[in-house]
Amino acid sequence: MVVLVTGAAGFVGSHFARAAHDAGLAVVALDDLSTNASWPDLPASIERVLGDVGDRFLIEHWIAKRQIDAIVHFAGRIRVEESVREPGLYFEQNLSRTVSLLDAASAVRGDLSFVLSSSAAVYGQPEQSPIIELSSTRPINPYGASKLAAEVVLEAYARSRGVRWAALRYFNAAGAHPDGSLRERHDPETHLIPLAIDAALGRRPPLVVYGDDYATHDGTCVRDYVHVMDLADAHLAALRTLSRGESVGALNLGSECGTTVCEVLAEVARAAGAPVPHDVGPRRDGDPTKLVASAANAAKILGWRPTRNLRTIVEDALRARQG
Repeated sequence: MVVLVTGAAGFVGSHFARAAHDAGLAVVALDDLSTNASWPDLPASIERVLGDVGDRFLIEHWIAKRQIDAIVHFAGRIRVEESVREPGLYFEQNLSRTVSLLDAASAVRGDLSFVLSSSAAVYGQPEQSPIIELSSTRPINPYGASKLAAEVVLEAYARSRGVRWAALRYFNAAGAHPDGSLRERHDPETHLIPLAIDAALGRRPPLVVYGDDYATHDGTCVRDYVHVMDLADAHLAALRTLSRGESVGALNLGSECGTTVCEVLAEVARAAGAPVPHDVGPRRDGDPTKLVASAANAAKILGWRPTRNLRTIVEDALRARQG
């Protein structure tokens, strides 16, 4: 199988590209390097393409040249607060360019498999916990709305062009490759665990905890953290299912375990052997109180369960950032 990985220089995309390569798949890595200044440490045999997923000529060229069987689409914007400030950017990057990519690829390849990197943000403020795929999808920020719209488009292409598809709604991706070669490299960094690690190591000023007045046991938001290597495994499982001619649809990927911001800081402090300096700031617009997944359908349909817990996530991330 030949797989085009978009956003392959990013956090989850790079880990998947490495995992797919290690699993024996031929990988073509595509990225415009707009959010990462350079390619990460990927195996030399992975073919790197510098380009935009919205460039129809480029996509058609590579689909035909490499006879690509599947696309795993990670490219896009991911910052909730930025999406609130700049909604047009998010609908352009996460929706319009996904449409261009899907249209160009499916026009060349009639039996295409397509895995979309989606998000728990499609649920907005969930009415139940853990969240199941049949929960109401009412995004409260443009980031979540752009991901949900991309899912709708993908389902339409499945009906019109026979695209086999999966939309993997994962919760908080975290951790690093166990050998330390791949890690989060966002610029600016906005994710809690790398920020907390850098603060504990004295590499950055105290981090800001956005709100301590939520309806949780310690007042801070609850999130479901899932190891990036578990996410990579889930995407491989989705490809295997799609290759059998079965569409997957939308599935949650999470640990089914909620952790508050304060609990994450305590785990980082334990692993780093130093407290995490932090200040409390106001809530951010668009932040739900609690997001915890039910991953029962991923287990049933893909045979996937996460195998790494928060302690492993933090220890792997710490090792990679110290390396």
